[in-house]
Amino acid sequence: MSEAPPSVLKAAQVMKAGMVASLIGIPVYLLSEEPSRAAIQRIKPDATAAQIADVQRALPGELIAFGLLMAALWLWMAQSCRAGKSWARTLSTVLFAVYTVWTLLSVFGESAGAEVIYDVVVWLIALTAVRFLWQGPSSEYFRKNG
Repeated sequence: MSEAPPSVLKAAQVMKAGMVASLIGIPVYLLSEEPSRAAIQRIKPDATAAQIADVQRALPGELIAFGLLMAALWLWMAQSCRAGKSWARTLSTVLFAVYTVWTLLSVFGESAGAEVIYDVVVWLIALTAVRFLWQGPSSEYFRKNG
């Protein structure tokens, strides 16, 4: 296995920044996601009072679990790309595409200001990582190491 070129090393560093951003996102979402009765009823108009209360109780745990999962995914992709796994570059690109849709929904949806800013910052981190992953030296590295 050849040594990773600077572009792959930079991508891995940026992905680690994405991992940190995912951890920072946990309190951002916890503080900005207000599971109000009205917001839940807008999403699920048929919800009973008990169902609304269940959502209000479960949301913080779900946000924490999601943030930790995203942080682990960033780290896994960084390590796998650094090791030259071509599937990791492809998966990173697919995840970037999915996050692009998420970010567009956030920007043009009903998300709060802090959430939108956070989502755009994370999207920029992902864009930077993917850009490094598809530079010429990176492509050569992934082709050699497969």
